[in-house]
Amino acid sequence: MEDFVADTARSDTAPSDWQAWQDSWDRQQEWYMPDREERFRVMLDMVEALVGTAPRVLDLACGTGSITDRVLKRFPESTSTGVDLDPALLTIARGHFDGDPRVTFVTADLKDPDWPAALPHGSYDAILTATALHWLPSEDLAVLYGQLAPLLRTGGVFMNADHMPDPATPRINAAERAHRHGGMDRAKAAGALDWREWWELAAADPALAEPTKARFEIYGEHADGDTPPESWHAATLRGSGFSEARTVWRSPSDGLVLALK
Repeated sequence: MEDFVADTARSDTAPSDWQAWQDSWDRQQEWYMPDREERFRVMLDMVEALVGTAPRVLDLACGTGSITDRVLKRFPESTSTGVDLDPALLTIARGHFDGDPRVTFVTADLKDPDWPAALPHGSYDAILTATALHWLPSEDLAVLYGQLAPLLRTGGVFMNADHMPDPATPRINAAERAHRHGGMDRAKAAGALDWREWWELAAADPALAEPTKARFEIYGEHADGDTPPESWHAATLRGSGFSEARTVWRSPSDGLVLALK
């Protein structure tokens, strides 16, 4: 079983410009998803609509804490627990939120059946995740979904924004992908960083070199996940203890599925 580490937001690394790293991660992600902020806006709109403006949030597969950052800015009375296994992204997250008592980070492997035991709270108002769970094969994601409903209070909400292409529309998918990649090529020519280049910069930062090395020892170049359609997500969530589940936002290739406890 994986070892778990939980602590309030802090950084044990050498001084670094964590805000710059947070911003750099956002820009790199936006290169792939130009509508990234729109999905976050809808996500937080639904949090407010369903659980109010002072939620206790579980930021699942939190990375650098992009969701947590937006939650705290919109809902200053909220609290957030970020959970991830990536030591480099967690280093940035802990540095970025250093000293903020509203934030706690937990190092845990979501494939470990005992990962919820590491959480500081037994119940949350909202569990939120974005562009992360496609790293899990569908069978592992179905198991994870079954672990989430018990972590939410009655009336609590889970949302997953991720790649959810529709396999029934291959020509539409191909046209959208070609158009999107054309825009990415233009942005790249203008200086945008891609995923690999971003990680090369992280490996060159003294504060991130060792965590980045450890990260690639854990994950390799990429995990062997998949991207089931939104209908699969909604049906699996309804079969995992949620009373309602459906898409509340989508782009031509991505979706935001909401499930209500």
